[in-house]
Amino acid sequence: MRNSALLLAFVALGARAATAQLRPDSLRRDTTRAADSLFAARLAAIVVTTSRVDVSLRDNPAATKVVASEVLGAMPRGIAVDEALDLVPGVKVDNQADGKRVHLSIRGQGILSEHGIRGTKVLLDGLPLNDPSGFASDFYDVDWATVGVVEVQRGPEASLYGGGSSAGVLSIATADGAAAAVSPMVSTAAGSNGFFRATGQAGGSLADGSVNYRTSYTHSEGDGYRVHTGFHGDNLYGKARWRLSSGLTLTPVLAYTRFYNQNAEGLNLAWLAQDRRQANPDALTYNEYQDTKRVTGGLVGLADLGSGAQLSFDGFLRHTGYLESVPSSVIHRAMFSPGGTVQLTVPAATGALLHHLSVGSDVQLQDIDERTHPNLGAAVEGAALLSDQTLHQTGAGFFALDRIDVGERWSVMLNLRYDQVGNRLADHLKSGGVDLSGRASFSAVTGRVGATWAPSRVVSLYANVGQGFLPPATEELEANPVQIGGFNGALKAALSLGEEVGVRGVFAGGMGALMYDLTVFHLGTERDFDRYRVASRPLETFYRNMGTTRRYGVETSLGWAPVAAVLVQLAYTWSDFKYINDSSAYGPVHGHWLPNSPEHQLAADVAYGVTRHLTVGVSADALSRWYVDPGNVASVDGYTLFHARVAYRLRAAGTPVEASVSVRNIFGVKYMGFTEPDPDGNSYQPAAEREVFVGLKLAE
Repeated sequence: MRNSALLLAFVALGARAATAQLRPDSLRRDTTRAADSLFAARLAAIVVTTSRVDVSLRDNPAATKVVASEVLGAMPRGIAVDEALDLVPGVKVDNQADGKRVHLSIRGQGILSEHGIRGTKVLLDGLPLNDPSGFASDFYDVDWATVGVVEVQRGPEASLYGGGSSAGVLSIATADGAAAAVSPMVSTAAGSNGFFRATGQAGGSLADGSVNYRTSYTHSEGDGYRVHTGFHGDNLYGKARWRLSSGLTLTPVLAYTRFYNQNAEGLNLAWLAQDRRQANPDALTYNEYQDTKRVTGGLVGLADLGSGAQLSFDGFLRHTGYLESVPSSVIHRAMFSPGGTVQLTVPAATGALLHHLSVGSDVQLQDIDERTHPNLGAAVEGAALLSDQTLHQTGAGFFALDRIDVGERWSVMLNLRYDQVGNRLADHLKSGGVDLSGRASFSAVTGRVGATWAPSRVVSLYANVGQGFLPPATEELEANPVQIGGFNGALKAALSLGEEVGVRGVFAGGMGALMYDLTVFHLGTERDFDRYRVASRPLETFYRNMGTTRRYGVETSLGWAPVAAVLVQLAYTWSDFKYINDSSAYGPVHGHWLPNSPEHQLAADVAYGVTRHLTVGVSADALSRWYVDPGNVASVDGYTLFHARVAYRLRAAGTPVEASVSVRNIFGVKYMGFTEPDPDGNSYQPAAEREVFVGLKLAE
């Protein structure tokens, strides 16, 4: 990778912005205490929930990364998932428009989506953001300025969460309210390319501890790096954890999201050489944009049934209004999405084995009323109807799992699940007398077996074998290459099988405190998806089952406190993602790299608590070269970016105040944020050069 030697030298000298929120007293205590509290607790005592049963990080038989509040609280902008997951190996996030709109992939699953999230189950305070087909429109619902912790479990998890989790699970939990009755907090950030964010929140607890609540509102906006990449959004969120009795806790959630973003589309090489900040001319001609308005109400509950048995449940209603302008049309969608989950967990013993048995079901529905008008230019709609249809979707999954404690050192987890995803389309237009009504159903039985062995309290080895099930998502299914409206009836579900082995542990000695995690994985997928275009509609994207792929990789993360005031963090991913089918629409592709899949990916952070008030930091991100297209004809160079941050904390009139300055891409490197495998060559989306942000936070 270019500049790799400079990267290592720079990391060795600096301290990183993204962990600058670590408390100075935590950074400055002696190394032994730092090891015990910062690292050992994270391995043995931190409970993760992504396996659907509470399990310690040490005993979870899957590659899992927990992103704590210290990192999340120090994000310079706090509006998108790329900042939150920077130090998670195996995850690639492309912020294609310098705003909230991103592409996210885990182990190469989801790299070819036009927009939205594919293959990853996304949970916000326990409620899914995916629709019944597994598609999540983006992270618009997440107010990152209020998030408290993120869990990322990598690898095929269809046996746990169904068709939306072939790549893994991303569980996001917002922060709880403070212990005081009322505790307000306000923060703001502003900077390059017209960026501005303002957040206000208040939370607290009743004196008897029976209720904990928090409400928040955030407004964000920006011009974006390129022409026609402006955005603005509003997030209003409230939750309250209500302990009705010693055995029952209910958490109601109410949220409102509004997000608008312009879409500049990709550039070809000629346009890129002319002006990397310009928009694709089609994006300007047709005023391409997306506008989402969403209201969500939900309830999450936990009931203690006695003798260790628990019943967990949730339910939600979500209404979405969606408007999108693309070159061919202006699309109106009204979506109504109810759903819920129920899960019973019961402990049982058979001899020396302790079982944690769970059975449950996820059920989700969605009705989409869709009308499409021709785009006459500038997003002006023609009177004619190109499509008028209703899509009814159902998703039902039934699962059983058993976490078995085999003595003090061994544990085993067994998962089994059946999923049925249905799509029924009613064509109300029947253009030209052709009725495009139809059905498309997909089902699968999936399983996973995992085991952990902890020879001591400071090291754990884990392994698992699991299956993935990825049905065509709503966006893929409705992109019909034959006619506007109806289904793409040729699409089939992709199926995968993955294996991984790993080791995680902690160490405290003369070199300080160390926490590490190393995973080696393989993932094979049949009927993997691909994007393409047709001559009659050259400005639209369609999907097909490309063939067979295999992925090998190594993921590692490292946390090291060499002295009390310094914390170093690294995340490295080696990927080898290739096609193994002999022929395709692109010609022979056997042995070719999957598009948008760099072989090497590295993130490095160091935080230094200079004094109890002052923290300084630097970080670096590096990616190696990757191919643009399945034919491996075009490629783009890798890059190394450096960032820095200074944060100063004090008390003003008794109120804690934090002021910060951060610089992203210090050396102004010109690099490619994302590439799309478009046959017409409009594949390149340049990313922002040097950006400067300032922030201010006041808390009770």
